[in-house]
Amino acid sequence: MINFDEKGLIPAIVQDFYSREVLMLAYMNQESIDITKAEGYTCFYSRSRNKLWRKGEESGHKQQVIRMSLDCDNDTILIEVIQTGVACHTGRPSCFFNLELEHKAGFSVYELYDLLSDRKNNPKDGSYTTYLFEKGKEKILKKIGEESTEVIIGAMKNDNKETIYEIADLAYHLIVLMIQMNISIADIKDELASRHVIDKKIKQETPPSQ
Repeated sequence: MINFDEKGLIPAIVQDFYSREVLMLAYMNQESIDITKAEGYTCFYSRSRNKLWRKGEESGHKQQVIRMSLDCDNDTILIEVIQTGVACHTGRPSCFFNLELEHKAGFSVYELYDLLSDRKNNPKDGSYTTYLFEKGKEKILKKIGEESTEVIIGAMKNDNKETIYEIADLAYHLIVLMIQMNISIADIKDELASRHVIDKKIKQETPPSQ
């Protein structure tokens, strides 16, 4: 059913199963497809090196395959995965990030993380973020406690606008704490993914009630 090109290859689009973000584009031949299906993790064919390569075999950033689909012309594969770490060799979560249009398209939590990291590595006068890093973890934790309380107050008042505002403040300070403690977004994502897998396994193993 698969329409390989004249070199026996087919493009494969890799998509994050949870966020639906497109992570990368690679190529596969029949052997790499068979390996992917047998092992449950992505394996591709490198056109530059003329050989098979398993994603994450060196970096550890593997892709657990959830679903593989062919498009209507049978000449492109969509692979939905649970990504461990990041997909791009540059350290970015996705290989698609270079166009300036990215900055016009909307907010990215990864860009915010990078910006706040830069405030720690390159202190800027007058920056509140720089101030937090200079004061250290105790100050950051104090702010997280204050913002958590503000979220509770807003929610108890059933004020969506206020609650959204306070959640944004809390999320900002949590990211500052993550950077202070050298915790990446991928670390949090992996933890949530592992909980989903465990929960799914428990549900599968739990016998139906009589």
